[in-house]
Amino acid sequence: MKEALLKKFGEVYGDAQGVKVFFAPGRVNLIGEHTDYNGGHVFPCALTIGTYGVARVRDDRKLRFYSMNFDHLGVIESDLDDLTPRKEAGWTNYPKGVMWAFEERGMKIPKGIDILLNGNIPNGSGLSSSASIEVLMGYILRDFFGFEVSNQDLALIGQYSENNFNGVNCGIMDQFAIAMGKKECAIFLDTADLAYTYAPVKLDGAKIVIACSNKKRGLGDSKYNERRSECETALAELQKVVDIRGLGDLTKEQFEAHKDAIKDPVRVRRARHAVCENQRTIKAVEALKANDIAQFGQMMNASHVSLRDDYEVTGIELDTLVEEAWKVDGVIGSRMTGAGFGGCTVSLVKDEAIDGFIKQVGDAYLAKIGYSADFYVVEVGDGPVTL
Repeated sequence: MKEALLKKFGEVYGDAQGVKVFFAPGRVNLIGEHTDYNGGHVFPCALTIGTYGVARVRDDRKLRFYSMNFDHLGVIESDLDDLTPRKEAGWTNYPKGVMWAFEERGMKIPKGIDILLNGNIPNGSGLSSSASIEVLMGYILRDFFGFEVSNQDLALIGQYSENNFNGVNCGIMDQFAIAMGKKECAIFLDTADLAYTYAPVKLDGAKIVIACSNKKRGLGDSKYNERRSECETALAELQKVVDIRGLGDLTKEQFEAHKDAIKDPVRVRRARHAVCENQRTIKAVEALKANDIAQFGQMMNASHVSLRDDYEVTGIELDTLVEEAWKVDGVIGSRMTGAGFGGCTVSLVKDEAIDGFIKQVGDAYLAKIGYSADFYVVEVGDGPVTL
């Protein structure tokens, strides 16, 4: 892989003198969906698939970007003195946003960069290709210019850039999981205060299988921001009757006792999901630590039902993938993962059932939806590295 990347860099930019090669993973969230902006817990892990970057420092302030995933776009040029979001700049708004966010924090970038990216995360899949690019870019800037930032800072900078440069109101989970990833562990993260612990993911005799629906979606123009707004309104209504900072502060019983403060039945459902999903995540991690994989799988299944019925972010593609997965012997649990409205599902599948799972679910999906899903058997990997 490294030799192929260096060769391509040389073809695109004329030579590969003075380059370094980097990698940042994608992530999958095992449970805890749409809780990260509600002050709840999440349980993501970094993957062994992600984004590779080949980069070098220039002598001027020019920026040149090239993606092997969008090679038809060719080299996209920009300038350090023009770090503004532009629709026509496409994917380069993500790395540019990180550069802008560094400068907003007073870390001035002295020189331009030539960069080539190649990701093996499916675009628009919900496995955080954008956050992977953001953490990768931050990692490269730290490496090249010696900025004193921790990996946790890289996560916060990536989130800040996505919120304020790209206009997507994402929570901290994606960037945190990628920047702080640890091999064979998931991260039990309290998004209210960023307290976290690593929990070993011991799936003896089973694997994580991701099914990509191949329904493309863009977070900025999806209903993501609408859901976030609904939860913020519900929280403000609840805060008039109970002292909480976020929906994640409530137990299910406390929510039921105070839910009448929420004046709209849709917002009641949205808030119920945020509260119950947080409690499910806490229980699921306890089950995993106790080596009760079956209980963990049941929590995954319940998570999907809540996302389908109360949060309404699944859609026919994700529902089909999950409902067909539930029919397969050897499936421990299955749910949508990511923002929803397309993207991926995550399933825990016993080793001996994986081939049958992919065929059975894939055939049923094709028959119902009319196009194919893609399947990835993945492993839990580390955070960003220099190769």
